Amino acid sequence: MKTVTLYTDGACSGNPGPGGWGAILLYGAYEKEMSGGEPNTTNNRMELTAVIRGLEALKEPCVVELYSDSKYVIDALDKGWAKGWRARGWVKGDRKPALNPDLWGRLLELCDIHRVHLHWVKGHAENPYNNRCDELAVAEWQAIKAGTAPQGY
Repeated sequence: MKTVTLYTDGACSGNPGPGGWGAILLYGAYEKEMSGGEPNTTNNRMELTAVIRGLEALKEPCVVELYSDSKYVIDALDKGWAKGWRARGWVKGDRKPALNPDLWGRLLELCDIHRVHLHWVKGHAENPYNNRCDELAVAEWQAIKAGTAPQGY
């Protein structure tokens, strides 16, 4: 299997509010930037969407080195929380409903296709790819807020 690197980030103006996501896929000398947004969303939904869109862009099963500054995403996958929520019908251990089951369900499906290795990175620090993903995500919510985003948002 090919090994690719995926950097992701999500951002939101207000929570909920206009949000954006950014992702960068790296494979050898190949680099692909992706971004998008939604007019009324949350930061966590944008963090999840960034990972999902990055994984969906892969044309075949891959080993994926995933870098995210979202403890929500990394911990829920790494510690098995998301699989537990799914197994309990999207209910958390404290019997409260798990948030974003639609996105978690899709992400878990993609994690069954790809071999995903999780890496948490400190946000807004010295990682140029994480910083670029943040720029992409922020630009998306700013375009939505300004009314300059493409139709379909």
